[in-house]
Amino acid sequence: MTGIGWIGSLIIGAFAGWIAEKIMKSDQSLIMNIVLGIVGALVLNALLFAVLGTTLGGWIGQLIVAAAGACLLIYVVRLLRGRT
Repeated sequence: MTGIGWIGSLIIGAFAGWIAEKIMKSDQSLIMNIVLGIVGALVLNALLFAVLGTTLGGWIGQLIVAAAGACLLIYVVRLLRGRT
């Protein structure tokens, strides 16, 4: 999450994790939502940069990327555990 700062990353991570929690119908704690949002943003930003050479900028763009990345992480964890 470039250019947003630590507090902005925590805020976006919390919102993105909450959005992913609702989309994927999972039950996570606030801390797990923040972690999922931040790690999801890091993973999807890296993938976007590797494939497209760029990523979405700004708060809204990073929220979209973080929420999609968090959904991806929840999906992968469910695949590994055997429940989709």
